[in-house]
Amino acid sequence: MSKIIAVCGSPESGKTTASLKLAQELYYQKKGSVIFLSPDMCVPSMAFIFPHSKTSDLYSIGKALDKTDIYQEDILKQLVPVKTMRDFGFFGYTAGENKYSYPRPTEDKITALFRVMKEIADYVIIDCVSDMDDLITRMAINRSDNVIQMVAPDLKSIAYYASQAEMYENIVERGIKALCIRDRDIYLPIEEVKSHFKDISFVLPYSRPLKQQVITGTLSERLSDIHYRKQVAAIAKRVI
Repeated sequence: MSKIIAVCGSPESGKTTASLKLAQELYYQKKGSVIFLSPDMCVPSMAFIFPHSKTSDLYSIGKALDKTDIYQEDILKQLVPVKTMRDFGFFGYTAGENKYSYPRPTEDKITALFRVMKEIADYVIIDCVSDMDDLITRMAINRSDNVIQMVAPDLKSIAYYASQAEMYENIVERGIKALCIRDRDIYLPIEEVKSHFKDISFVLPYSRPLKQQVITGTLSERLSDIHYRKQVAAIAKRVI
């Protein structure tokens, strides 16, 4: 049975990199089909996941959602493939697109989107945005099989979860907390943050190779960092 997994958290908490690496790990572990969806319009994912690709080679989720009805071919046409992963597709907005580029999708349209993606792929990983005004994000958190809550060891992350407490109270049974250590977090009070959130299940260590992928625009490639991948593999095992 297909699964939808939502990855959410405060701004700059490592959501995109973690959700992308989780999607890749699920692909390699299960050898099934995977869709990675990023509905972020403020920072369109296609712009930094594929910075070296031609604009003509990138497609947009906006065009699929702009259809009166959504069918499998509408989504398949907009998936951005990777040569090394046969049944893996990226789905998001492209550089230059923003919230004014397309009409705001309705709940019925997003319900249809989720249904069709589950028909196509074994796993749908949704890289949620931090703004709960985003309808795709809200529906993904409410309807996903698992919600991975990314936590950063800073006050911003603590404040985010405090302000969104009501939303996350409803997904306790499906929620999985993961602490992400970034380069600027090395000297922050990591243990204190873990104590504050109490039920953190996984810790994603700072990864220099992952940082290099971000800098060089090679996030679509599999990560070489064994220590980081070990933690992501453990998360993948949990959601499987």
